[in-house]
Amino acid sequence: AESRQDRIENALWGLFLGDALAMPAHWYYNRDNITKQWGPQGVEGLEAPPHPHPESFMVGMSYEPDVETAKKLGRPYDILHQHARFYKTTFAAQEVHSETREESHGNKVPKAEDRYHYHYGLEKGENTTGAQLVRCLLRSVIKNQRYIEEEFTKDFVQHLGTPGPHNSDPYKEVYLRRWFENYSKGLPIDKCAANQRDIWSIGSAGGLVRPMVLSLLAPNPYLAVGAAIDHQQITHRTQNGASALAVLVPLLHDLVDGANPAEAIPAHGNRVHLPKVNGTDMFAMYRSFKGPGNIPKGEMWNLHVELRNEAVDFGTYSQKPEEDVVVKDIGTACYTEHTMPLALYHAAKYPGNAKAALCADVNSGGDSVHRCMVLGLIAGASDQSVHEMAKGLKDYEEIAKEIKEFSALAVGGRSLLAPPGGQSPPI
Repeated sequence: AESRQDRIENALWGLFLGDALAMPAHWYYNRDNITKQWGPQGVEGLEAPPHPHPESFMVGMSYEPDVETAKKLGRPYDILHQHARFYKTTFAAQEVHSETREESHGNKVPKAEDRYHYHYGLEKGENTTGAQLVRCLLRSVIKNQRYIEEEFTKDFVQHLGTPGPHNSDPYKEVYLRRWFENYSKGLPIDKCAANQRDIWSIGSAGGLVRPMVLSLLAPNPYLAVGAAIDHQQITHRTQNGASALAVLVPLLHDLVDGANPAEAIPAHGNRVHLPKVNGTDMFAMYRSFKGPGNIPKGEMWNLHVELRNEAVDFGTYSQKPEEDVVVKDIGTACYTEHTMPLALYHAAKYPGNAKAALCADVNSGGDSVHRCMVLGLIAGASDQSVHEMAKGLKDYEEIAKEIKEFSALAVGGRSLLAPPGGQSPPI
């Protein structure tokens, strides 16, 4: 019989597998582009990212740290390293320039040959920045034999500020770019996170992943929710993200405790409300404003926080056709009010079958990498086959050691407590 530690390990394998499965098709909003690239069934296993990406608009994204102040303070500011050539920065020349045109998601994209994949250069089975930062968290906890926020933030800065194989992924999400811009100006570490009220995409699924992993160190769901939201605040100040964690963390805890996913997902999911504006209408709105950045701030806030009155019954909702849910109803944008219900839809549709759930989610398109890390944790906890599938990951051996040691600490239930001997509690 599987133990709680086994199920925690499987959940973590689900996360890393989901990330690597989704990586090549990440941010394909047009689902026809997925089938054109990988055939009628879409992505069915680990793949390398293709070039060019038909919808990518990474080239020309901005990252503008205050280099002079950062140097005076001795703070690292280069988180792009060899990939700075794709970005508009204050410290390196942008080497790739291109004319742009509007794409179906409402954003401008470069000409075809300059549409570099967000994960350009990664190998089959290699993990993205988001999953690499999960590994940073695992190693920080293992090194200290507990979670200490101050130690993690040091490791986080060093991880991103140091070139190497762990930074092979060209794409740095906007939350990381804004965080390090604030850090370069001399802001205290606990004030560097951007706010969803100022930048709409701070409320995205990338802000759920590390907090869900950290929550596994808590001995019960009550403490786990608080620990997760507290950790989220380091990099994401988001109302929607905190609401999502209040549902996902207790669900994850029930699953690693051995709950039946067919029962647990609807039981926890019945507190979820879908966005008032469905996916089809949201993207139409983006196009009408010639990109989401042109929508007035108040209107954008309401677009993300106005939800439907009735909650979702995932027991019946999971029976709806994929096309109706993915394209017409929820949508595949990066925001938590879209990603969380879509991940739960696939988890409920394929309970106990992580590969089927993950492949369906990958082939839904949009922000599949972060959505599949969340889904991988949920679906992986109830499917021991994820470990076997994950043996195709590029860094399998190193990840296996980190997962084993972290999970052993998690089942001990004391890794969120202060160290013995009357020392200060974790900061």
